[in-house]
Amino acid sequence: MRLGNAEDANLKRILSASVANLKRSCGDYDMNTNESFKELVFERSRYAYNDALEFFNDNFLSEINSLAIDKALEEIVLDDETTTTTTTTTT
Repeated sequence: MRLGNAEDANLKRILSASVANLKRSCGDYDMNTNESFKELVFERSRYAYNDALEFFNDNFLSEINSLAIDKALEEIVLDDETTTTTTTTTT
């Protein structure tokens, strides 16, 4: 990708769309704390910038699924901990 003042708005738009799309697919990750999510955002942005977005999902399906599964398991563990804490404190 080219970096320069003329491209800034376009690159910001592409990155923003990539974050939103991947949050829908993978879960609510923070780019600043999860390097795998950040890398996936940059890869999707690269595909979008090069007009090859139709190939992204197929090429990165395992990474997308891994992040989605990790997020789902994290939420299950958090739900179990909340239920256990609530049950323990109320009895």
